Amino acid sequence: MKIIGLTGGIASGKSTVSGIISEAGYTVIDCDRIAWKLSEPDRDIWQLYYKRYGDSVINEDRSLNRQAVAKRVFGNAEELRQINSIVHPIIEREMLAGIKKAEKNGENIIFLDVPLLFEAGFAKMTDEIWLVYVPFEIQLKRLIERNGYDKDEAISRIHSQMDLDKKRALADIIINNDGDIESLRRQVIEKVNNEQG
Repeated sequence: MKIIGLTGGIASGKSTVSGIISEAGYTVIDCDRIAWKLSEPDRDIWQLYYKRYGDSVINEDRSLNRQAVAKRVFGNAEELRQINSIVHPIIEREMLAGIKKAEKNGENIIFLDVPLLFEAGFAKMTDEIWLVYVPFEIQLKRLIERNGYDKDEAISRIHSQMDLDKKRALADIIINNDGDIESLRRQVIEKVNNEQG
């Protein structure tokens, strides 16, 4: 079974590409979705944040207050490193379970959708890496429009991740997302078909 890592940067269009791949009938193990599920009340990641920060990161309905967590870790490199060193192995365990299940089902290609594929050390789990690439100016514009950030906040969010050009140098396949959705779809389907030989 071939495991393809799918990654990108914030507002690069990785989730759109992931959706196109899913629609084409392939299994996509979504790292963010795993993290969200494990952040539900009393699940592994929820417990981690509760033990570390107490009630200050828990809403009245017991859901995780993600903004409160972000305030604690965003801009604090050491805190972020410590949190990641605990959270990443939990997510890796769930991804490995998903891979095992796909293998059992006889699938020959699966995708791991991981925003921080290189940063979290998950690239080692893959046979090939696809990067959704977008030039910085387009990435910045899309992030401002999508999240309503001012320019400084958007730049800060982009720079908190590994530079897309550095990721580009490490990737096997580049998906350029500087055009419209249809050209993106054509590109993705063509690349998926090439994998099937």
